[in-house]
Amino acid sequence: MRLAGREAGYGRGMEDRLAKRLRDVPPTIFTVMSSLAVRTGAVNLGQGFPDQEGPPSVIESAVTALRGGRNQYAPGPGVPELREAVARHQQKYYGIDLDPADQVVVTAGATEAIAAAVLGLVDPGDEVAVIEPYYDSYLATIAMAGGVRRAVRTRRTDDGFRLDLDSLRDGVTDRTKVLLVNTPHNPTGMVLDEAERAAVAEVAVRHDVVVVVDEVYEHLVYDGRQHVPLSTLPGMAERTVSISSAGKTFSFTGWKVGWVTGPAGLVANVMAAKQWLTFTNAAPLQPAVAHALEHEMGYVEGLAAQLQDKRDLLCAGLAELELDPVRPEGTYFVLSDVSRFGWADGMEFCQALPERAGVVAIPAQAFYDDVDTGRHLVRWAFCKETAVLEQALSQLRGADLER
Repeated sequence: MRLAGREAGYGRGMEDRLAKRLRDVPPTIFTVMSSLAVRTGAVNLGQGFPDQEGPPSVIESAVTALRGGRNQYAPGPGVPELREAVARHQQKYYGIDLDPADQVVVTAGATEAIAAAVLGLVDPGDEVAVIEPYYDSYLATIAMAGGVRRAVRTRRTDDGFRLDLDSLRDGVTDRTKVLLVNTPHNPTGMVLDEAERAAVAEVAVRHDVVVVVDEVYEHLVYDGRQHVPLSTLPGMAERTVSISSAGKTFSFTGWKVGWVTGPAGLVANVMAAKQWLTFTNAAPLQPAVAHALEHEMGYVEGLAAQLQDKRDLLCAGLAELELDPVRPEGTYFVLSDVSRFGWADGMEFCQALPERAGVVAIPAQAFYDDVDTGRHLVRWAFCKETAVLEQALSQLRGADLER
């Protein structure tokens, strides 16, 4: 058998062939920590997927589509009934009028939507401002596009994390091509308030920047708050690409059905990239998601109430353990500070935690350019059964958490 490359005594090894733009992008922390949970049998409070499935009627709708022959390629932009359902949803909840024919595109989850938006809008060397800490796929897609990342800081306050408006105004300039925003924000749980939204709109309009906003937790906000889309602010409709998905809203994260909405020109730019990624996806699941948007929003209201109770349970338990949790305004996640226990950083803490307590969490430093800022922060997911959260807290109480 002929050997090739280094095995034959010449050439480069496969490890040398990774594209340069990806060499500084680490493997996603979610794969790393979920693998650790599987390997150790630990309770997984790391990756953000729920223990419960979504509404049975949505599953039955998917089964009907499967058995009804909807198993071949869907139209590239998505099946008409889902695009129409998304448009009706945006009008009903936010007063946003969209033409489903050219202002809505269905994607393989929000992750593909983000990738397609960045790849469709960013040229090599373009600056992309992104709120830090950021979901880790943002870093990877900016790198794949050859963009130059500029971090916009958040800061912890007595009221939780808030957007640093000075950092926003310094980070978004005439050189900025895209501002990538996430609200409700993963991992901090921050929901942009009126002043923060106004500041984002002001810098975007002043510098003629396209805003890509990840809104996957739009309905999972707590304590009477309401999500307000950035596209509804003055001057923002024509420059905002909005992203959401069924995964978090309806507890079907494995379906990977998301969508992009916005002005026709920008949505076309996203589609120009999306068509070369998956082209199309999840043909029999798309009509089921349309059914969910039309008929199961009551489920989502109940889900948000349940998650608020679970948030309170987890925050109380972490506070009792002196892990200094930050009470989130939305999302699935709580950040806490482990420095009280003498660990060098959250990564070291999280790597030791399965053996010490039988629990897995996510080190938040993976979401920071300024690693020192997030070094002692750990992210915990509360989108789990109450019994699972109680078990995890019990195991943490019984563990030695000191370094």
